[in-house]
Amino acid sequence: MKKFMMIGKVGHGKTTLSQQLHGMDIEYKKTQAVELVGDDTIDTPGEYLERKERYSALIVTATDADVVILLCAANDTMCTFSPGMGSMFAGKELVGVVTKIDLADEKQIKRAKFMLEFAGCQKIFEVSCPTGEGVDRLKEYIGMD
Repeated sequence: MKKFMMIGKVGHGKTTLSQQLHGMDIEYKKTQAVELVGDDTIDTPGEYLERKERYSALIVTATDADVVILLCAANDTMCTFSPGMGSMFAGKELVGVVTKIDLADEKQIKRAKFMLEFAGCQKIFEVSCPTGEGVDRLKEYIGMD
């Protein structure tokens, strides 16, 4: 099983997806610090992405991960990632996840995928935690089955 780190803005579903991947009850909580979920999931606070002075914390934390997962909520209209942002995790597999697809239309999902590609993600998954859509495909890809 691969160890992976989730990065995304506040409210984009990192903690919820972590809970779903591990078969836990979905319980909203604000992630205040880097947390390990199970033995394989690093959940990061959204502020680490939103505040550039905290990028160094993301880079250092990524050293413990095999895969870096960038999350982008389909219903968010703001550009989340810088062009080529994934390159700061040199040597790590970079995967994109579009979350909250149940709250968005096809155009919004396409825009979110574009932002993840813009950041450098080669493989992108679309998921909805409330419905479970796409979660099994992601679990299989990261070796959680």
